Amino acid sequence: MRDRYKSTIETPHGKRRCFEANLVRPGRPPLVARFGGIPLRRQKNAVLQDRVPSPRRPGRQLIERLLTGVCEICGGTENITVHHVRRLADLEPPGHADAPKWAKLMSTKRRKSLIVCDRCHSSIH
Repeated sequence: MRDRYKSTIETPHGKRRCFEANLVRPGRPPLVARFGGIPLRRQKNAVLQDRVPSPRRPGRQLIERLLTGVCEICGGTENITVHHVRRLADLEPPGHADAPKWAKLMSTKRRKSLIVCDRCHSSIH
């Protein structure tokens, strides 16, 4: 394989060895796949341009859901609290085919917290 695909190409820094596969196509330019042939020389005047990552604000979605002040089950707006579960896997234990509405809602949102009013929170517990 090495002997079959071995090639030498001309670069600005001289000749370099590489692996090259050519596919000749009638009426169109040939397809060339090349591995290697890159001069590994130091570029003293190179300028690195790193992308600055955008700052992430963790938990922003939960804050926005709390600030709306609306129960996610019944739509009530008084005495809003947050119901938490330890794991989403606990919402659907094996053998329980009929999950309550709040558990289905948390599963579809894929969130471990649910913004609820006091009445809905007491009915969950």
